[in-house]
Amino acid sequence: MTRHVDVLIIGAGLSGIGMACHLSREQADRSYLILERRTAVGGTWDLFRYPGIRSDSDMYTFGYGFRPWHGTKVLADGPHIRAYIQQTAAEYGVTEHIRFGRKVTAVRWSGARGLWTAEALDEQTGETETYTANFVVGCTGYYDYDQGYRPRFPGEENFRGTVVHPQHWPEDLDYRGKRVVVIGSGATAITLVPAMCRDAAHVTMLQRSPTYIAALPAEDPVAVGLKRAKAPVALAYRVGRARNIALQRASYQLSRSNPALSRRLLLAAVRAQVGPGIDMRHFSPSYDPWDQRLCIVPGGDLFKALRGGRASIVTDHIETFTETGIRLRSGEELDADIVISATGLTLQMLGGAELEVDGQVLATRDLVAYKGALLGTVPNAMIVLGYTNASWTLKADLAAEYFCRLLGHMREHGYTRFVAVPEPGDIAPESMMGGTLSSGYVQRGDAVAPRQGTRGPWQVINNYFRDRALLRKAPLEDGVLRFTRDRAAGPVADRPAAVSGS
Repeated sequence: MTRHVDVLIIGAGLSGIGMACHLSREQADRSYLILERRTAVGGTWDLFRYPGIRSDSDMYTFGYGFRPWHGTKVLADGPHIRAYIQQTAAEYGVTEHIRFGRKVTAVRWSGARGLWTAEALDEQTGETETYTANFVVGCTGYYDYDQGYRPRFPGEENFRGTVVHPQHWPEDLDYRGKRVVVIGSGATAITLVPAMCRDAAHVTMLQRSPTYIAALPAEDPVAVGLKRAKAPVALAYRVGRARNIALQRASYQLSRSNPALSRRLLLAAVRAQVGPGIDMRHFSPSYDPWDQRLCIVPGGDLFKALRGGRASIVTDHIETFTETGIRLRSGEELDADIVISATGLTLQMLGGAELEVDGQVLATRDLVAYKGALLGTVPNAMIVLGYTNASWTLKADLAAEYFCRLLGHMREHGYTRFVAVPEPGDIAPESMMGGTLSSGYVQRGDAVAPRQGTRGPWQVINNYFRDRALLRKAPLEDGVLRFTRDRAAGPVADRPAAVSGS
């Protein structure tokens, strides 16, 4: 049996739930269904369960623009974020529109029918289900949920301890009183170290090269003040959100316009936190600020762990694993019972589903992004990708608002299809993610990420203020985004209603 809806959303994480809520809030009068591979709402925040997992953006901007985050912590932990997403879905009646345990394997557009057909595997029964929709929205993010990035280390087979990747954290991993080495220098590593050193005998953070790290208060002083003053929650959220968007953008712009000054400020702040006993070479990257994503430590927890001696940091390269730990190129040996490979993520688009348009299989890396939300030459489809240099949700919210604008415009004018049509010169060789960051996962993602554009709406510049104007206010019919009417299409009200169930 084939199920039909107006809008098919792939993924019930932060982006997918946000998209569905916007459809409900805007009263788009379109039936929708979410297909989610996991058995619960939350996406990334349901997948990752390692100690200390938390957001890497402040919660005023990481929360949805339409639903205030009620906490006062600058960065929230994974369980609270997961609960926030689940509660949002329940509040807007989204949960009943989700089919869990469905892995979308292919989405195929037929121009003759004016429909998308999606094939989804019910991973519990092994049966393949078919869904049709007028529109498809990919809200899967860009992580491969099956496999994180996991390099093979020389001599690893000789190690008698346990090696773990944070993406697949064993529930029964007991690290109490154990010697732990965390390989990596990104957000995951700097989260794990202070969280694990409370119970471990000692935790060593082993990095090939340093990352820029900034400490922020664990509790947002403005949020705390507004709460004490008993300011209305919605007002406090709007004020805090606007402030943090402006501050984050100003910080990023300073890093781009005056990297030398930004570097001095960041390193001076770290020096004040770690004190004279720790070598600053461990915190002095060779690249400019925001060439890679800046890491945030709430309350300086990483620095406290280092100062207290419960953790240490080593900058070196791995020569080989040994039976009892890791030998470095310098000759130093790190004893370990457990090694955590916080080495990053593997990227994929659309959750690995095959994308086909009129019989032609398309590689997302060969397509160009339009306004950072649509894919050139792909009709009636959107792919939601958040910012790489700011909060993911800021862009996801804007993309959802834009999608609702498109649907409203189409209804008003009787259109049934839209497609962004690039000229040959509109496509740049680099990926849409490569223009801002040089991080390893971004470089590895070049094989799957859509291309950057060379001009106008094809350029992805990761600027919230520019995107807010572009997606909320700019004319929809700009000569690049083209709308058409299908004579055979009936009114939306005559189409099958939304399907629900899990």
